Amino acid sequence: MSEIFPATFDAIYSGGTVVNQDGTGTTDVGIRDGRIAAIGDLSKADAGERIDVTGLHVLPGVIDTQVHMREPGNEHKEDLEAGGNAAVLGGVTAVFEMPNTKPPTTNSEALADKVSRAHHRMQCDYAFYAGATTENADILADLEREPGCCGVKIFMGSSTGNLLVPDDDHVRAVLRAINRRCAVHSEDEYRLRERRELAELDKPETHPVWRDVQTAVQCTERLLRLAREEGARIHVLHITTADEMPILAANKDIATVEVTPQHLTFAAPDCYQEIGTRALMNPPIRTAEHRAGLWAGIAAGIVDIVATDHSPHTLEEKSQAYPKAPSGMPGVQTFVPVMLNYVNEGKLSLERFVDLTSHGPNRVFGTARKGRIAVGYDADLTIVDMKKSRTIEDDWIASVSKWSAFSGRTMTGWPVGTVIRGRKVMWDDEITGKAGGEPVTFTEVLPRG
Repeated sequence: MSEIFPATFDAIYSGGTVVNQDGTGTTDVGIRDGRIAAIGDLSKADAGERIDVTGLHVLPGVIDTQVHMREPGNEHKEDLEAGGNAAVLGGVTAVFEMPNTKPPTTNSEALADKVSRAHHRMQCDYAFYAGATTENADILADLEREPGCCGVKIFMGSSTGNLLVPDDDHVRAVLRAINRRCAVHSEDEYRLRERRELAELDKPETHPVWRDVQTAVQCTERLLRLAREEGARIHVLHITTADEMPILAANKDIATVEVTPQHLTFAAPDCYQEIGTRALMNPPIRTAEHRAGLWAGIAAGIVDIVATDHSPHTLEEKSQAYPKAPSGMPGVQTFVPVMLNYVNEGKLSLERFVDLTSHGPNRVFGTARKGRIAVGYDADLTIVDMKKSRTIEDDWIASVSKWSAFSGRTMTGWPVGTVIRGRKVMWDDEITGKAGGEPVTFTEVLPRG
């Protein structure tokens, strides 16, 4: 038993199959004061509560490192409270939220406002990206050290909102200014502008024609060159092309890589024919050849993180004719079942799922005490039933927008419990208490006592 304290606990999760850095096996997890205090045979230990999880898998809390909660400014699409509820119902214990809100998170006041809005209003823990602009490089070094900040985000290609840093000089200035790893939306804005007329009216299948493979590859090559020249670390978000994988593999000393469940699932042109504008994403969903390239990147170890790019819009907005319909879809609540279904299909091991959704965020972003089941870490657990099958339905979705691109699909492998810092916040599809979300802390910017 890996115990370093007396054998009395606030709670013991007993008999579950624990998946962590030590492998996979049946054992108990003892929790005290919101942290993991012991892992092993705790059958003779005293506890305030003993939860029998025999037959279930106990995973490190899943961290979704790319979500858009739309607050402030677009609460009709999503807000922090509803988004937090969606997260924990889906087994997600922490989220990192993007800066393209209204106003954008581009200064200390806007960041502090988001942290304040989320505190004990979100069920899950949280952190927020600071948004880079062409004018705020001089404050980013201080901003990335603020409480609740997970790092800096650059949009090199336009997407939802008005944050955009398209040119080499300003990207370079941002990378030079900051010290932490920078997250980047990598599409070449100049090529997007040149090809804009290729987005044909009422033809969403032309979305990946407009935002083509070269738009992504060209930008990623530019980004890698700039990052290497500046000695900067980058995290390249939502990779969509097979072509980028070998390029990124050759630069793993400076670059980490994210893919999303929707790009691993859907393929053009079928997705646009089947669900129309609901399939719109930036960067876009591409052909099956590129989807296969993303899976190959996972198998080869090139991909560090799977995250959802949870980006809700209302169904009314999405029902507009392309290209007026906005890009983005909800995803945080369906994250775990979609990916566990791939585990059950044999496309992904459960250990690799944990690596991509817990250990990966811990490594890439330096989360303090999160991302592992280990003594001394926060007691963040995602408890799943690998045999449970259920069909995703719109009325299950807790997000304000109340829909999912995965609706009608049956997934096997389902979250049944979400535990955050020792608090059981979701059990059997019910949120069990008041919101108690707190800011995530990071090892590079730990608060000083």
